[in-house]
Amino acid sequence: MWDLSSSFVFSENDVGKNRALASFQKLQELNNAVVISTLTTTLTKQKLSDFQAVVFTDISLEKSLEYNDYCHNHQPPISFIKTEVRGLFGTVFCDFGPKFTVFDVDGEEPHTGIIASISNDNPALVSCVDDERLEFEDGNLVVFSEIQGMKELNDGKPRKIKSVRPYSFTLEEDTTNFGTYVKGGIVTQVKQPKVLNFKPLRAALKDPGDFLLSDFSKFDRPPLLHIAFQALNRFICEFGRFPVARSEEDAQKFISIAGNINECLGEGGVEDINPKLLTHFAFGARAVLNPMAAMFGGIVGQEFFYFDSVESLPVEPLDPIDFKPLNSRYDAQISVFGSKLQKNLEDAKVFIVGSGALGCEFLKNVALMGVSCGSQGKLTITDDDVIEKSNLSRQFLFRDWNIGQAKSTVAASAAVSINPQLKIEALQNRVGPETECVFNDDFWENLTVVINALDNVNARLYVDQRCLYFQKPLLESGTLGAKCNTQMVIPHLTENYGASRDPTEKQAPMCTVHSFPHNIDHCLTWARSEFEGLLEKTPAEVNAYLSNPSEYATAMRNAADAQAKDNLERILQCLEQEKCETFQDCVTWARLRFEDYFVNRVKQLTFTFPEDATTSTGAPFWSAPKRFPRPLQFSTTDPSHLQLIMAASILRAETFGIPVPDWVKNTKMLAKAVEKVIVPDFQPKEGVNIETDEKATSLSTGSVDDAAVINELLFKLERCRNNLPSGFRMKPIQFEKDDDTNYHMDLIAGLANMRARNYSIPEVDKLKAKFIAGRIIPAIATSTAMATGLVCLELYKVLDGAHKVEDYRNTFANLALPLFSMAEPVPPKVMKHRDMSWTVWDRWILRGNPTVRELIQWLKDKGLNAYSISYGSCLLFNNMFPRHKERLDKKVVDVAREIAKEDLPPYRSHLDVVVACEDDEGNDINIPQISVYYR
Repeated sequence: MWDLSSSFVFSENDVGKNRALASFQKLQELNNAVVISTLTTTLTKQKLSDFQAVVFTDISLEKSLEYNDYCHNHQPPISFIKTEVRGLFGTVFCDFGPKFTVFDVDGEEPHTGIIASISNDNPALVSCVDDERLEFEDGNLVVFSEIQGMKELNDGKPRKIKSVRPYSFTLEEDTTNFGTYVKGGIVTQVKQPKVLNFKPLRAALKDPGDFLLSDFSKFDRPPLLHIAFQALNRFICEFGRFPVARSEEDAQKFISIAGNINECLGEGGVEDINPKLLTHFAFGARAVLNPMAAMFGGIVGQEFFYFDSVESLPVEPLDPIDFKPLNSRYDAQISVFGSKLQKNLEDAKVFIVGSGALGCEFLKNVALMGVSCGSQGKLTITDDDVIEKSNLSRQFLFRDWNIGQAKSTVAASAAVSINPQLKIEALQNRVGPETECVFNDDFWENLTVVINALDNVNARLYVDQRCLYFQKPLLESGTLGAKCNTQMVIPHLTENYGASRDPTEKQAPMCTVHSFPHNIDHCLTWARSEFEGLLEKTPAEVNAYLSNPSEYATAMRNAADAQAKDNLERILQCLEQEKCETFQDCVTWARLRFEDYFVNRVKQLTFTFPEDATTSTGAPFWSAPKRFPRPLQFSTTDPSHLQLIMAASILRAETFGIPVPDWVKNTKMLAKAVEKVIVPDFQPKEGVNIETDEKATSLSTGSVDDAAVINELLFKLERCRNNLPSGFRMKPIQFEKDDDTNYHMDLIAGLANMRARNYSIPEVDKLKAKFIAGRIIPAIATSTAMATGLVCLELYKVLDGAHKVEDYRNTFANLALPLFSMAEPVPPKVMKHRDMSWTVWDRWILRGNPTVRELIQWLKDKGLNAYSISYGSCLLFNNMFPRHKERLDKKVVDVAREIAKEDLPPYRSHLDVVVACEDDEGNDINIPQISVYYR
């Protein structure tokens, strides 16, 4: 039964079965491409030679030494990992052999920079454009390419750099006799392999070297835990069992053994064996807790990593009887935390926002912990998304047969299969202002804790504001590849999530994407935009017009702007000049699009801005980061050209409902169809306006003639509509990155690579294109498991309810380095006035449906002079306006209804006002939001 508290693959029906056999089927369901086998006989050293890596999770120290010696000395060495979780303490040891080569030391893509100048010096100074800060470090090796002038550096030879600054570095090379730098050039980091020499376990026990620290407030803890885990092994060998939970007698025996081991280490031992900590270790040693198992499952891969979360224990002392086993699936957890905290877990009312990668892990964790599994408990999970194929690599509650189903519903069902006692409700609502009728005041007020499992900042900020308003704990986390972070937002103890923000991600200017790309991301952004414009937005606009021409025409005339004009021009172009009736028409359209995108537009751009063009200041127009483009020459013998035409033709046919013939996939037949297309010659035009302002947000420009042009376009459209078959409609195509047979990524990758070819930018394969254009955030199961395990260790503290801010931990970790950084959360800023103090967590409440005058007097009694009262964006009162004085004796709620002109929702009994105040000396005082209750 104890295994049920930590392993999600076991159910109560599996009790008494072999663990490997009971795990097999559920593990196989996670990924049918992985060959899984079981071994239930005694493991021999010789059997290990069948494997490249072995991971031991439940093994004696003596056996570990025997197996590790064999693995370390085997040729080639067998990678050996030993990990152990005992209560709130855990360890990982790794030995990958005496000469293990790491080919990627940080898990990051190689960094690049765009060169602005290189000096003819010894050493040479390399300056880069201030488009983005350089991410290089002293001692890095780099290679150069595309340099004009100083061509000696384009030889592909790695060169060492030093004195790295945000936009420059020194090259350890004498360039005095090199050619003079003219322009251009890319500098790219070269990753160097690193050889690591791992110690075997036998040597590492005696001389472990430096430990990987996770929490700098516990810098002396790992050496003590190094002894404690050895002492536990010796205790089990001596007594044939684990220490009994909460047994003082067993704890003393354990401490004595640890003391003996420490004495034998001599100078290598610790000064203080900390009996209190070792007592906690002994008390919980038999239990494997789910959050610890989840976290260590993610971490496995570091060398001699020790971790503890003893601060997760209840603050108040408990009676030993509280830890007595109840013969339940929670006995392991009860042996560590007691049945009182277990009851708090079971009766908690929890809101998990999101059921993707983090959400699935959280659901599994809380189900195993017994959260919301009691008669008073309830877990609400919401997610408005459906399951996609790409989710399956990390969202482990989903299977192939769930693709297309609602995430929250499937995840909730899977969580109940892990623990049938879970009281859960699954919703498909996005959490935001538009769903406050669903997630209303009563919903928020009844919650115990909120857990975010979101993938975007705006949603996080909204949930943060709701938790701040209703004073609910928020457990926040996020992952990015091998990195993860957790943040605890605890009412009145910590700052809120929105108090500190990461800088917003830099977006490429519109003109860069459309005319001056200098990396593949710009090309893919453009390609995705063209896909949506041609295949989704334009067909949708066509249908909107055809569904109700008169209403659509009225809307366009009322708008009378550049956007309305663009919409009408696109519809007319689609239904007139580019209307397709046969598949050959679609091929013609695709071929002419190629010519337009990759030949004509480039010729027009270079005609408007020749290679020797200068700016108004006399500087070269085509200076870094701009790259001078060259038009392409279409050829049916170029496979990439034909592949692009094929994808574009098929998708164009889909929008018009035209059957796709089999011959389109025959290279020769497609080439013949393409060769039938007559491509008109292009003549560049004078005076064409090409946007070069990096701050411009739109490429369309309005004019006073828009209304007249719109009327003319509507007249032409009406004439065109009369020639269409009755009931004609187009089929808009929504981008779907995960279906490899739908040609969506073929088209986007093809468009992006042809554009990259125009600008001499390295091309990418379809998988890389999918990653960038699909805006896939790098996510792996290991960092997700670690993040959620860390958060659930904090959940124990939240539901205990008595912990101080110094007991909580925020974490940043990078498994690729490895780096762990744990710190106390930052307390909220405290504001003071007279004998009062408050933080961002405080909300002042005034009941009794007061008038404006009564609200002002209520604040006056606190020594605050109110001069302005606002509700949302509406000004209810300001003492500068004489007419506002007639509002003084009106109820605040009535003034709000009158000024805001909106009905207050029936589920609300108060409104929130912001009051600007000053003290008697005229100093502004930033007071909390005030909730005025009117019923």
